[in-house]
Amino acid sequence: MMEKILEVKAFCKKKVWEKLENQVDGIKDYLQAASAKGSAAHEVEENIWRMVLAMGYQALGWFLAQQGAGDVGETMVLENQQAVKKLEQQKQRTYRSIFGTYELSRYVYGSREGQKIEFVPLDTRLKLPAGEYSYVLQEWSQMLAVESPYKKVSDVLEKMLALNIPVDSLERINREMSEAVAQYRVDKPIPPKAEEGELLVSGGDGKGVPIRHARDKARIYDHRRQTGPKPDRKRMAIVGTAYSVDRYIRTPESVVEALFRKPDVEQATKPDRPRPQHKQVFAQLTQAHGGVEIKATAVVFNWMNQQLTQRDADNTKAHIVLMDGQPSLWEAAQEHFSGDRIEILDLLHATPRLWDAAAIFHHDDAAKLAFIYQRILRILRGEVSLVIRGLRQMATKGAISAAKRKDLEKICGYLAKNKHRMQYDKYLAAGYPIASGVLEGACRHFVKDRMERAGMRWSIDGAQSMLDLRSTYLNGDWEDFVKYRIKREEDKLYPYAQIIDDVPWP
Repeated sequence: MMEKILEVKAFCKKKVWEKLENQVDGIKDYLQAASAKGSAAHEVEENIWRMVLAMGYQALGWFLAQQGAGDVGETMVLENQQAVKKLEQQKQRTYRSIFGTYELSRYVYGSREGQKIEFVPLDTRLKLPAGEYSYVLQEWSQMLAVESPYKKVSDVLEKMLALNIPVDSLERINREMSEAVAQYRVDKPIPPKAEEGELLVSGGDGKGVPIRHARDKARIYDHRRQTGPKPDRKRMAIVGTAYSVDRYIRTPESVVEALFRKPDVEQATKPDRPRPQHKQVFAQLTQAHGGVEIKATAVVFNWMNQQLTQRDADNTKAHIVLMDGQPSLWEAAQEHFSGDRIEILDLLHATPRLWDAAAIFHHDDAAKLAFIYQRILRILRGEVSLVIRGLRQMATKGAISAAKRKDLEKICGYLAKNKHRMQYDKYLAAGYPIASGVLEGACRHFVKDRMERAGMRWSIDGAQSMLDLRSTYLNGDWEDFVKYRIKREEDKLYPYAQIIDDVPWP
């Protein structure tokens, strides 16, 4: 579809009013004809939408035309006392809105032709963005992009708005918007204390992002036979989450019952489980800046520590660190968390080890389930050492192969290494969470659902930009962030905006 682009001077008041009146009459005539014909509702709906877009194009074009070219005199004195003059040649710029594209001709001010432009009155008055795309179009496109592939976003916008926005333009908008995320996180107010839960919970995990590796060799090199994972195809994103939640006291028996209850069996009474409050997620890839490698784990765990210290400035809440058994994550917590904390191994990372142990001794599902049920219950009762001892005794007494014995010892070693984080009887009695469903959901929905779709490959910078913008959206900060980013950009682009208020507009 050929895009219509008009210079705003074409939108003279009389012609626009006449055209808008004709368009309104056209809608009336169309509706009467469609009603008499009995047209399908969806056809009428779509046709009305197209006509409304056409009216919007005329209306916005008229508004832009009424602003003139920004001739505010032959010379201007800026707030820094710099004198600038109006340059002879008007400069063109493109403005791409949700209704269509316009060409604006405007006067610019500077010392002389060919030198830096110091002041553009029309851009300043209209608070135009740095690039061609309007702030509304930037926001709408990225609200779609944080959930869907860029190509699909381009197709949807063409279908809905009859606009052709290339994929590379959508990627560039994403990168430009994401540049404001880091400072927004710093400036964002902490949640009101009255809205926080009794406990502060944090946790980190890793999720692979498919990376587009550099093309410095011919493709034939990719065809070499090799074993193991292909290098540079995935980069680990470290995901952090922080939230507060009220205590939820349970018994080991109630947890086991929930784990083993069949999906089609309803609970007699559904528990009133407290909901996480002000959940925040953040993901980081390891990147190089100025020749220095910035480790993702350090960035994420420092962010979590800031969240916790800011949200519990008087240090009155229990801080729960809930993660899997990855040693590097616990080492990062030790290094970067400043306050006291209660470390809890996610129960759902212990149960798979029990499945593995059950498979060593049993073959049928009923026997495996009975084996797992007994040991989960013991672990939840705080009897981890007894479970480990019992597994080793079974290995000694049973006729199992050396390979299975080795596998069982790995399971016992994992449980023994994390035993101090598996005091589930105490955690349940205190109302602490023991499973990191919030973090697991964040990794799956936050990273995997957007970054790991079929055929996707990311550059490091492109992936980080998407993760930054997507976290802002998932954290429920989108509206505030968009306003913050626009204000920040306006302040940067238009430091002399006050002048416009002090001069008569032509």
